[in-house]
Amino acid sequence: MLSTDEITLDKIGLARKTIASTIHPTPIIPSASLSQLCNAPIFLKLEHLQLTGSFKLRGATNAILNLNDDQKSKGVVGLSTGNHGRGLAYSARLNEIKCIICMSSLVPQNKIDGIKAQGAEVRIVGENQDDAQEEVDRLVREENMTLIPPFDHPDIIAGQGTLGLEIMEVLPELTLAIVPLSGGGLISGVAKAIKSKNPRCKIIGVSMDRGAAMYECQKAGKPIFVKEEKTLADALGGGIGLDNEYTFNMTRDLVDDIILVSESEIISGVKHAYWQEKQIVEGSGAVSIAALISGKISPKGTTVSLMCGSNIDLNTHHKIISGLSIEA
Repeated sequence: MLSTDEITLDKIGLARKTIASTIHPTPIIPSASLSQLCNAPIFLKLEHLQLTGSFKLRGATNAILNLNDDQKSKGVVGLSTGNHGRGLAYSARLNEIKCIICMSSLVPQNKIDGIKAQGAEVRIVGENQDDAQEEVDRLVREENMTLIPPFDHPDIIAGQGTLGLEIMEVLPELTLAIVPLSGGGLISGVAKAIKSKNPRCKIIGVSMDRGAAMYECQKAGKPIFVKEEKTLADALGGGIGLDNEYTFNMTRDLVDDIILVSESEIISGVKHAYWQEKQIVEGSGAVSIAALISGKISPKGTTVSLMCGSNIDLNTHHKIISGLSIEA
């Protein structure tokens, strides 16, 4: 594995220039309800309003635009729980590059449909990301396609880190950033950007308590296999890769704590986002709010809660906000 110094503030700044014509900066707004609840200034970073409904467009676009001509001609392949695939498909379509997304059967249909709508081919393989990875490896080996992974890649991490630059420009006094955590591409980039600007700012990652891969790997002190489970925070599912090169070390070195939230707490986060903040977010996009309203995080100063995705099935969302019974 490589050190955290492989991803620099300069690389994140360059990524910002590279992707500027594709993505748009997303708003940061104060939350009166959360500020009152936590007795601290709480702001929401509304990245779920990004063009493809999640932050993943940033990293995917940066990776696509850094390909050489030969790589572009042979196409790209991605492994995804939904949002990375959608971002990769979007950017590939804009740049007229063939794109195949491999996914497991755990991915919700609405996310599959969203990727297909961008013109990419979707292949459903097996019941977890490890199964889908086998098809990715075959396409790379036999068809010479270029793999653009969902998180453990320097261009992906730098692209996601542009969020941290936007946050620090609006909130230079920031003392805490709460960031959804899966494979670690988002939190690695955001933490690198923020801590490069303000080393005293704390970074807390939040994941679900069903198959939280990075959490378990950090506990073990190395990348390990973690069983993938069905969860409302489906975009946070999947492993970090036993051959992880970047995000395990960056999470270890830059993230101050990792908090897990339950399915019921995720539901509360989705409800709060809708009824109190007037925002529609998916389960993974609500985990940072869930950690605040559950009292698992108690901020002491200016805090930003990152809402990372909105690609939820609207029938499921309706059931959640209406208090109806749902299955994860």
